[in-house]
Amino acid sequence: MRHAALPATPADRLLAWYDCAARTLPWRAPPGSPAPDPYRVWLSEVMLQQTTVAAVAPRFRAWMERWPTVDSLAAADEADVLGQWAGLGYYARARNLHAAARTVVRLGGFPCDEHGLRALPGVGDYTAAAVAAIAFGCSSVPVDANIARVGARLFAADLGAPQLRARLAPLFAKRAGDVAQALMDLGSGICAPRAPDCAACPLATNCMGRASGEPTRWPARRTRPVRPVRRGLAFWLQAGDDVLLVRRPPRGLLGGMAALPTSRWQDDAEGALAQAPVAANWRVLPKRVAHTFTHFQLDLGVAVAHVAQRPDVAGDWTAIDDLARAGLPTLFSKAAAVARC
Repeated sequence: MRHAALPATPADRLLAWYDCAARTLPWRAPPGSPAPDPYRVWLSEVMLQQTTVAAVAPRFRAWMERWPTVDSLAAADEADVLGQWAGLGYYARARNLHAAARTVVRLGGFPCDEHGLRALPGVGDYTAAAVAAIAFGCSSVPVDANIARVGARLFAADLGAPQLRARLAPLFAKRAGDVAQALMDLGSGICAPRAPDCAACPLATNCMGRASGEPTRWPARRTRPVRPVRRGLAFWLQAGDDVLLVRRPPRGLLGGMAALPTSRWQDDAEGALAQAPVAANWRVLPKRVAHTFTHFQLDLGVAVAHVAQRPDVAGDWTAIDDLARAGLPTLFSKAAAVARC
């Protein structure tokens, strides 16, 4: 019995594999289909930064139900956008999304190449290349963590992004958007960090890492720096069935988000209780909240006080039963859960 010959080039083999094995994702068009709406591609790429596909998929659907076009997002209130983003983290992404949507509307549509896309707020080299390839069919080479891992093993070398883009460019000569997504899927599923399934890989015959017998040598593992610990208090001030929320400053960590009042976040917790929003009979709970930011670890205590009447203090009183709809970021959702125990 004769077996069908494999497609001749690495790009052909990769695309043949993708045509059969592509993940079905709400922001994608099926392999070989016309490109999806640039808004969907851009939104998904921004959401997927530092966030898993499993976490993003339902949030993407909910977002598209609320703001199905870039024009509707541009017309939205920033506070609503931040509230819808709550729980996805890295909240500067949401502010940049909103600002970029308004820029796109002013321009009359999305720029269709990397250079134009990079000019949008919050769009860097990777996102510009991904949107250019997937939404516009440009032969742009996006390099995310998955593609970087595939490339490092394919060439058995730790290459910088510019060098890797140049080495991968021949794969993008046709169906660039499908090639980009195929490499993403390959890195996500088959070319896994610790246990690559080389037998199932469409690029196995070209992979220098596989030929070496030790594909997991690449990319080289990097030592993560130890994050310093900062400490502080979140204040749960309750009047009847309502709790005091504030809006964080527009710039900085969790900028513009609804939040519980807090003390300053510093190396020690000294003097934190003195920074409470009002004088009251505050009780610091034994359980604390641990939360990781990019450059530090936060150890946050929770102080609770009940008052008979609402004091004259800046902020908004929110029904405790409505907190789930208040758009609290994960940190303050955790603190609220501790306070309500």
